Amino acid sequence: MGTVVQLKNRINNSYSELKSSVEEKLVLVEEKIKSKLSSKVSLVDEMTSYHLRTGGKRLRALLTLGSAKICGYSKGSRDVNLAACVELIHAATLMHDDVIDNSEIRRGKKTLNSIWGNQSSILVGDYLLSRCFEMMVEDGNLEILKLLSTTSAEISQGEVLQLQHKGEIDMLEETYLKIISAKTASLFAAATKVGSILTNKENKIKEALEFYGKNLGLTFQIADDMLDYNSEIKFFGKKIGNDFYEGKITLPIILLYQKANHTEKVELKKLFEKNKRNEEDLKKVLLMIKNYNIISACYTKAEYFINLASNSLSIFKDTKEKEILKNLTSFSLERTY
Repeated sequence: MGTVVQLKNRINNSYSELKSSVEEKLVLVEEKIKSKLSSKVSLVDEMTSYHLRTGGKRLRALLTLGSAKICGYSKGSRDVNLAACVELIHAATLMHDDVIDNSEIRRGKKTLNSIWGNQSSILVGDYLLSRCFEMMVEDGNLEILKLLSTTSAEISQGEVLQLQHKGEIDMLEETYLKIISAKTASLFAAATKVGSILTNKENKIKEALEFYGKNLGLTFQIADDMLDYNSEIKFFGKKIGNDFYEGKITLPIILLYQKANHTEKVELKKLFEKNKRNEEDLKKVLLMIKNYNIISACYTKAEYFINLASNSLSIFKDTKEKEILKNLTSFSLERTY
């Protein structure tokens, strides 16, 4: 088992490998997204153009393209269109998420809501979703339409479930996993399953890729939550303690509360009952996290999902595409941004 400090020093090129393997198609995805975001309404055009400039890893699009490639899809542009569609779903959820959380910074830049306000941000997020559904209909595959529309609904339910349990310091780990499974892992799972649907693969292939995506997504979110409380790593686009200031109960806090003594439990409960938490409050929590070795405990939990994701690819023959997707399980945990 590794530690976060070791993770920082380990080099993993899996994300770059995946990106390079589908680079030409990824360029087409960007062009597709840009064309779909254009609008005759000047404010919509201005806001979506700004969103495009903020960048992003395009990991979900890459997973769509990568899963299509491992399934043998090579001719046509359906993979490009659906990769763009998956990214639009993700972008819309981020816009809505920033409004819910009153976030001011994302990827190192001001959020849409901090510039144009909540109302415009919600409506533009809805605009992205409507464009996405246009693309699903254009594709014409009912299985894909059902998958992505169901996923969109699941993401929304995950957001509501998180709101319902906001500040609930004694949240069960099972509840936390339900939240991140819905709001994060479901879109990863849809992205990876799309490739198998495009190539009309048998159900066991579809299920394997969906299972891979789900567990990759769980690992990705646990890593994100873990990094938010790791004072040893400063990563791009998100400052330490955002989740804490917003009152979100994530895995580090759940595990900390489980290990804390009675006095510490009382202190933690008081902190999360406050309307606003400050830097001194964060320092107290970071010290407890360090004393109980919580980051390492989170890493152990994430390793379980890494192994599930990696093992699900055993159904495929040994190819370069399989190796890249398998290595990506490590990237999802080892990333520092």
